[in-house]
Amino acid sequence: MIVAISIGAVTVPLGDVWGIVWHHVTGQGAAGDLATDQIVWNFRTPRVVLAALVGAGLAVSGAVLQTVVSNPLADPIVLGFSYGATLGAVLVITLGGGVALAGLGVSAAAFLGAVAAGALVFALGRRNGRMAPTRLVLAGVAVGYVFLSATSYVQLQATPTELRTVMFWMLGSVAGAQWDQLPPVTVVVLAGTALLTLFGRRLNVLLAGDDSATALGVDVNRLRAVLLVLSALLTGTVIAVAGSIGFVGLMIPHLVRLTLGADHRRLLPLTALLGALYLVLVDLLSRTLDRPNELPLGILTALLGAPFFLWLLRRNKGLD
Repeated sequence: MIVAISIGAVTVPLGDVWGIVWHHVTGQGAAGDLATDQIVWNFRTPRVVLAALVGAGLAVSGAVLQTVVSNPLADPIVLGFSYGATLGAVLVITLGGGVALAGLGVSAAAFLGAVAAGALVFALGRRNGRMAPTRLVLAGVAVGYVFLSATSYVQLQATPTELRTVMFWMLGSVAGAQWDQLPPVTVVVLAGTALLTLFGRRLNVLLAGDDSATALGVDVNRLRAVLLVLSALLTGTVIAVAGSIGFVGLMIPHLVRLTLGADHRRLLPLTALLGALYLVLVDLLSRTLDRPNELPLGILTALLGAPFFLWLLRRNKGLD
């Protein structure tokens, strides 16, 4: 993260970055000259911290959803959460002219959209009081396409200026991150990750199948409902501040499983750390590959994630 803060249109030596961050966090040491202090503390540090939080949140949510629906290819996009958030944000950007609509800003509308998509998937995935993993995935795909079609229709009504904002938001970005955005995201991501890690033993039991989990005294339907709600809240929060970013929730959990196993008590904390590192590096690439232009994060995560998705598809013999 310190390296990511130091690199940009103006390169700041690592020692200066550490000194400025240390000064603002502890009140000790010197902040350096005003221009460098502004670049490091007001522009780059909140951006890098937000990228880390978003990466951690998406990765943890993906890991939990893959276990809940017993599908290694599940992530927040497959279950429609991302499309719900996108529709909420696009409605505010276009119908509200970029300002609050009915008292909602872009972030709040995106959060509510993700929660609404999660509620629909939850309702449609139930049958006779039970939630079947396959039904949840199919409901997620269907709900996602409904929200995506609604988003496309709203885009047709947008002005060129609004459309540019919509497209950049849909592809994800942490540009323009501010310190006042970070406290609620930090609380949700850290608390959500900690709470989901406490469910680690029961998530491990889910891997053995519903019958085995029930025999061990786990209320499978109730557990799935709680985990889906927590995942929707986590996903909605991070998408609300960074836009729709794909493949993080798919790639990162599998990379951790392949190297360290599937015990969720270790998997979830390490997935959060690797997800944070991954998105910090992707954000660094997004602002350095085509200087002075900046690439949306979704372009790079898709470029890296799609080949991984295809490799995973060929490797998983259980899908045959």
